[in-house]
Amino acid sequence: MDNLLLLLEGFAGAMQPLYLLYALLGVFIGTAVGVLPGIGPAMTVALLLPLTYTLDPTPAFIMFAGIYYGGMYGGSTTSILLNTPGESASIVTALEGHTMARMGRGAAALATAAIGSFIAGTLATAGLTFVAPVAARFAVQLSPADYVALMVLAFLTVGALLGSSVTRGMVSLSLGLFLGLVGVDAISAQQRFTLGIPALTDGIDVVLVAVGLFAVGEALYVASRLRRGPVEVIPVTGGWRTWMTRDDWRRSWRPWLRGTGIGFPIGTIPAGGADVATFLSYAAERRLAKGERKKAFGKGAIEGVAGPEAANNAAAAGVLVPLLTLGLPTTATAAIILAAFQRYQIQPGPLLFENQPVLVWTLIASLYIGNLMLLVLNLPLVGMWVKILQIPRHYLYAGIITFAALGAFAVNFTPADVVILLLIGLLGFFMRRYGYPVAPMVIGLILGPMFEAQLRRALSISQGDPVALVQSPFALVVYVALVAIFLLSALLKRRQRRLEEVVGEEAAQTVPTATEERENA
Repeated sequence: MDNLLLLLEGFAGAMQPLYLLYALLGVFIGTAVGVLPGIGPAMTVALLLPLTYTLDPTPAFIMFAGIYYGGMYGGSTTSILLNTPGESASIVTALEGHTMARMGRGAAALATAAIGSFIAGTLATAGLTFVAPVAARFAVQLSPADYVALMVLAFLTVGALLGSSVTRGMVSLSLGLFLGLVGVDAISAQQRFTLGIPALTDGIDVVLVAVGLFAVGEALYVASRLRRGPVEVIPVTGGWRTWMTRDDWRRSWRPWLRGTGIGFPIGTIPAGGADVATFLSYAAERRLAKGERKKAFGKGAIEGVAGPEAANNAAAAGVLVPLLTLGLPTTATAAIILAAFQRYQIQPGPLLFENQPVLVWTLIASLYIGNLMLLVLNLPLVGMWVKILQIPRHYLYAGIITFAALGAFAVNFTPADVVILLLIGLLGFFMRRYGYPVAPMVIGLILGPMFEAQLRRALSISQGDPVALVQSPFALVVYVALVAIFLLSALLKRRQRRLEEVVGEEAAQTVPTATEERENA
């Protein structure tokens, strides 16, 4: 009951005309940028992060929530009409959705993706409303040793699960931990790894690393693989009110609910993120289909769009549970959101619901509002999003790098930040080029200083006895859970690879030109 009252107070704040305008602006810009080919939610959030610098915390995070959900929504349009997934979680959507578009049913694919995302986002946000306060009350009782265990869990799972190679993921994480050491030590006041450069004495700003890796590095990588010539975008015909038939609704509503039930729990734990949730949802829908509907998979089954898109957006809301209650990012996008909180000197964690109740509940209420705004925007304005897809690629990525440089300069208004941004962007390009995931690096940079502080505090309390780090019952449970997560993730990855192989074989048989279209895009 208390949560409902607090949520109503949050709605009272979020419904102010100025805040509604910021929410609308956030979802519009987030969708417009997220719909661009090759730009996933993490890159969208990183690229638009500087837009919120001049705002107070509450309107800034309302706008940021709109950008976050808008970036998630925009990816489905690119995947369906252009066959270019902005992230790994959109691969299944691209397969079934683009096949539907080639068959002249792109409108139905876009509609079921948008409506499913709205339903899943709303239900998952309701789950966030009731789960997050309970988790926060429990987290207040944790000791420094317990937090050390939680951060070890976050380090190892994120480093090992985000990417195809565990070794490369851990190298990326280690690089982020090293960058977190740059600057002045908080206890000894000694400079560490600054090389005598004054600009590095305050450390490397997380925003520069996030924008450099996800915006500059990703833009350089995608631009380096583009081919000249116009991009083939499948047109959308007919009015949006007639996009889905009665049979489409009948075949979609169950996958929407099942995708939500799969995506939200996986999003709340570091078990592989939305990409695992989407493949599990696809596998579930494929297994439950019967007769002609089962044969339609790989050939444009609407269930293969409805379920994974719902799972994708539900997982996105689930990610906010550990972020807000423990301050632990489990995805790249969550890491950038955490950087935005730190930019305002706000640390997500157990005390956030007590110290910043107005901000938190207004933010949660704005998620409901932004989700509704996105549904209203996505369906009628899809023709405009299609035109955005036709922007020449050399103009597009040159604009991204320019905007990122301006945003980096706005952090501290020093040219040194732009130089650091470009250097990190080049590093991000080579990491993408050679298969090193960039998300663990950002998470290592953010959690590294926090881990160091909690570790020193725990050892100070125990007078240097390292055994104290594993004496807490909660810490023991976390370490046991870590082993279980690795075993579970190995099984999920193996199952995902099998499904990808089957899906790839079917796609090669039914859509022989898909690879050529992706290269041309």
